[in-house]
Amino acid sequence: MERTEVKDSYKWNVKDIFSSDDSWEEEYARLNEKIDFFRFQGRLADKNVLLEYFKFYDELTVALERLAVYANLKRDEDTRISKYNAYSGKIDMIFSKYCSATAFFEPEMASLDEKYLKEIIEDKNFSDYDYQLKLLLKRRNHVVSEKEEKLVALSSEALGSFYDIFSMIDNADLPLPEIEWQGEKRKLTHGLYGVILHSSDRAKREEAYKKYYDAYNGLLNTITANYYGNVKKDVFLSRVYNFPSCLDHALFSEDVDKKVYENLLESVSDNCAVMHRYIADRKKLLGVEKMYFYDVYAPLVGDTEVKMPFDEAYEYVVEGLAALGAEYQQLLRKGRDEKWIDVEETEGKRSGAYSAGVYGVHPYVLLNYQPTLNDIFTIAHEMGHSLHTYFSQHNQPYAKSDYKIFVAEVASTVNETLLLKYMLGKAEDLNLKKYLLNYFLDSVRATLHRQTMFAEFEYKAHKTVEEGNPITRENLCEIYAEIGKKYYGEAIEHDYRISTEWCRIPHFYSSFYVYKYATGIITAINIVNKILTEGDSAVKNYFKFLSGGSSTDPVSLLKLAGVDLSTKQPFDFAMKEFENTLLEFEKLMNI
Repeated sequence: MERTEVKDSYKWNVKDIFSSDDSWEEEYARLNEKIDFFRFQGRLADKNVLLEYFKFYDELTVALERLAVYANLKRDEDTRISKYNAYSGKIDMIFSKYCSATAFFEPEMASLDEKYLKEIIEDKNFSDYDYQLKLLLKRRNHVVSEKEEKLVALSSEALGSFYDIFSMIDNADLPLPEIEWQGEKRKLTHGLYGVILHSSDRAKREEAYKKYYDAYNGLLNTITANYYGNVKKDVFLSRVYNFPSCLDHALFSEDVDKKVYENLLESVSDNCAVMHRYIADRKKLLGVEKMYFYDVYAPLVGDTEVKMPFDEAYEYVVEGLAALGAEYQQLLRKGRDEKWIDVEETEGKRSGAYSAGVYGVHPYVLLNYQPTLNDIFTIAHEMGHSLHTYFSQHNQPYAKSDYKIFVAEVASTVNETLLLKYMLGKAEDLNLKKYLLNYFLDSVRATLHRQTMFAEFEYKAHKTVEEGNPITRENLCEIYAEIGKKYYGEAIEHDYRISTEWCRIPHFYSSFYVYKYATGIITAINIVNKILTEGDSAVKNYFKFLSGGSSTDPVSLLKLAGVDLSTKQPFDFAMKEFENTLLEFEKLMNI
């Protein structure tokens, strides 16, 4: 289907950002001329100058954000159109110019008297920037000179090449073979591998698994060298900025207490037995003598069709999120009616789904909707992101409106979990109920359990290098195999191929990122429980979190919603919820 065939109500309205491409180009030229911060350099010790800097910075950043979102939305409508690909390239150039022009700010601020910085934080004129200034005060011991900062900035392209190299290996050079699937020979792509792994054809799952991992194992030395380079880059940067470890450096940038990471690893490790039980249950239900990792995604419940056209599915999501109250439902309908959402899959359109915010306008959502149960959950997920953005931007000044990545998956997962609970409550079909329970179990396994396993692997790989030891394909595979046995138990065969799984995970090139998926679902499970058991008071507290933006550190924001990740309680509760769901599933499946 071409975009011209899609009805207007199913297309997002980018004219809310710019009325035309000409308007975009005029604004780009204006902003490009305006990026000049030289008049502020060396004068930030003057309160008036500093306040003027902040306001000028906000003005230009808002303008740059609008330019960037418009360019990206237009590009993603049809990636074949070179004009909008060029727009995105122009955004990269102006952003680089912007970063260079503002590189003096942190070093100069760090050089100022601590007493002066504390006075500014208490000054009401700087209330929009108080959290930012508090962070800067905390960073004083980790700020290098302007000259050093520029050197790091200049090296960023080279230091960032490890992901690009992996991406080239993974998407262009990986020698994936052909496989026969549904009566025809096809190349075993990443997408097809996932489809086959979720199928009920065990022989085909085994064939795909072996071919897929053998392709990676043929390049394992190259991938190991590249990943080792990435870890050494992390060690280098953590030492440049005076951090005791790469983990400390990564968590500091998000203003997250290290205790959160430790609580995650400890609590999931302490509760591995219940996951071992689920894996053993899988083995029984599949009726196999030996279970392998290519069996972990196999369906346990027969096909369950929940097919709805988009308008019906959207209204179903609105009803499913009724526990969040009438205001939230009204905003969901507002997003649909005011065309925040691009619905249909069309030729050239970017695949997948995402949400993008534009301060002073509204969020946008890209979908490629198909009438499946998974895509109904995608609506709930992406609108969770969008309304989190909406609440933050409507309740915070621009400087505090953008929430940290650490909490980015909370609202989306709250929506998915609430919708799942709603569907379970309404399910009359026994097969659907089994399917939904299994959907939750597999979501926790993939998002909480597996991502925590990844997080432990990252931690150990970095620690090896920090202690002055090299990492090799052998010791990385040993680390991964040891962790895999701990997390998955004895009911599954731990063959050599799965010990190399680490080599195909793109997120390992954004170090210490994956743990946020786990803390996101843990937080969501706790918040949903509070909403369903405490009602309006819990919803009000949740809205305080949604409205918080980056007004304080993310762990403190989550405390507003009643979840304290500095303790083990939320982690243990999430694992208990998994266990209770498993008990219910076992009863229905007669295990």
